Amino acid sequence: MTKGITKPMTERATLTSAELAAKYGLQPMGVRPPLMAYCRDVLQRREFLMVLSQSKVQASNRNTYLGYIWSVLTPLLNSLVYVLIFGVLLGTRDGMSNVIGYIVVGTFMYGFFSGSVNGAAKSIKGNLRLVQSMQFPRVIIPISVVGAEILALVPALVVMFVISQMSVGFVQGWDQLNPERWILIVPALLMLFVFSTGIGLIMAQLASRIPDILNFLPFVIRIGMYASGVIFAIEHQVREGLLLTIMQYQPVAIYLNLGRQAMLSEGGIQPDLAMWGIGLGWAVLTFAVGFIIFWRDEARYGRD
Repeated sequence: MTKGITKPMTERATLTSAELAAKYGLQPMGVRPPLMAYCRDVLQRREFLMVLSQSKVQASNRNTYLGYIWSVLTPLLNSLVYVLIFGVLLGTRDGMSNVIGYIVVGTFMYGFFSGSVNGAAKSIKGNLRLVQSMQFPRVIIPISVVGAEILALVPALVVMFVISQMSVGFVQGWDQLNPERWILIVPALLMLFVFSTGIGLIMAQLASRIPDILNFLPFVIRIGMYASGVIFAIEHQVREGLLLTIMQYQPVAIYLNLGRQAMLSEGGIQPDLAMWGIGLGWAVLTFAVGFIIFWRDEARYGRD
């Protein structure tokens, strides 16, 4: 009996603290784990990620009278402003058979992208207490911000769908509706989600090192709105060949094009398998690069 008890006690006595920690799966604070172990850790905490995303959605409009309704009102009001200014006052309708639907789809989708990138960039600084007090993969924080944006987008998508289809019916004719394409909005948004997460991770890492980026980022996002054809058809506003190609095949413009393929009946926007392949490539590549860039700084978050 004594031998059975003394053996593990003797074993523990001969092991160093580091060896004991390794044996029982304990990890030191502020040390970057191997990439594959890091990925497994993120997957094991996916429930925490979901809860964090849901809590951010609930907290985002907690101190307003309309609350969650602002998730729909904000892109809707932005769309109204852009339709009035660019569609009515300035008359930038070239290449758009249905200016209302064109701008509405672009505004709702780009609003998700800009909110995701802005929120992810601020996420580490905004959750500093959580980062400094708990041990978990820090990448969960910016990903949860993008997750919150996609949750907030769900009711807005219903409004986007109704407006875009009604505008097609009233402006172009009800025979121009393409219900067989509607399901394509799902993979288009999934690719935009993955791409936005990758960009968000890159910006979160950069902002943690250079806080001034947070002041500069809104201007970059505003330029991106015009460079992505949110409110006008790129091919009818840009004539120079190389610049036109760059603007048409940059990732955000591609995802807006895919969303419009699903929702609208524009002569210049037809289902294009190559465009879907390029969009998928951009999404996977950007997420992989963003994840690795963020992971490389894992040990530094919350210490500066």
